[in-house]
Amino acid sequence: MRILDRYILTQFLKTFLIISFSLAIIFIIVDVFDRLPRLLRSAPETEFLVRYFLLRIPYLFVLTSPVTVLLAGLFLMDMLSKYNESIAIRASGVSIVRLVTPLFVFGLIYTLFIMFFGDFVLPKTEDYREYIHRVKIRGQEHEDVRMRSNIQYRGEGNTLYNIGFFDGFRNTLRMVDITTIDPETFEVVRKLTASTASWQNDRWVLNNCVIRTFRGGELISTEYHQSISLDDINVTPQDFVKSAKSPFSMNFFELREYINRLQRVGENFNNELVDLYYKISFPFANFIILLFCVPLATISMRSKYRGMIFLVGILICFIYLTVLRISQSLGYNEVLSPLMAAWLPNLIFGLTGVVFVIKAEV
Repeated sequence: MRILDRYILTQFLKTFLIISFSLAIIFIIVDVFDRLPRLLRSAPETEFLVRYFLLRIPYLFVLTSPVTVLLAGLFLMDMLSKYNESIAIRASGVSIVRLVTPLFVFGLIYTLFIMFFGDFVLPKTEDYREYIHRVKIRGQEHEDVRMRSNIQYRGEGNTLYNIGFFDGFRNTLRMVDITTIDPETFEVVRKLTASTASWQNDRWVLNNCVIRTFRGGELISTEYHQSISLDDINVTPQDFVKSAKSPFSMNFFELREYINRLQRVGENFNNELVDLYYKISFPFANFIILLFCVPLATISMRSKYRGMIFLVGILICFIYLTVLRISQSLGYNEVLSPLMAAWLPNLIFGLTGVVFVIKAEV
């Protein structure tokens, strides 16, 4: 690594860490003042209150990452301009793009880091934070996705599952009611009830099972089986677990598998598909936003009003994040396709940033 690259990257990282720490403190303070009075009504222990607010840091870290990257880049360029270092660097024949190349490398690495951090760490911390809020602070019962009651689930072949209780640790069901509907007439063609069911050798074994068959809305046969396994019951214990999780609490692979399941059973999966694409597209904001440091840095070299540069930078970042959310809403409402909703803001601001960089070199 060249001395200039090492110097630029070192100064950037120092500023980046300071801003990250400062934003985390500010947002936690705001969160405390906003939520603490309501939380204190339940008289929780101080330990759980501290955990509750500290577990908010990963979410704030991901949410504010583009702002942190942009501010760090602007502060760096302003420092180089203030002490005339940028003038000396450019006078030596180094272009602006070459000057900020270490930042682009950092932006790409940081994008990948945010992608994996938001996919594997953030869902776990948010789940644990919700557990502390629900159980330890408010004193409610713990809702474990592996211990659920009153489940209503739609399977393949227009089959409706009503489960009284699901034990995901033992992979057993109680009070099982499975109804199959004719997709053309919407009449019940089969109704299966069982007292219990257990997952054995990759299939459900139903106990005390009664199978009623209907035709034209009339009962034509009734069968009783003390124990039976049917091939057309194609749900797994994991399907009941995942149906209780929100897309936010799933990682990329879990959400993709859940979407495949919804697609097979004919359910609408548009919102989930938008969220899936956003898990990849949002982290790239950390790279794209750096493109705007180059032209803004050039302006700061020529202007006496450096403070305005930071306002413009924050405004651009705010507009960018706003467009991301608007595009996401348009995707949810099927105005835009899920892929377009996730990537259109990146495409627009990415091309705009490239144009600004090219003009800054001229």
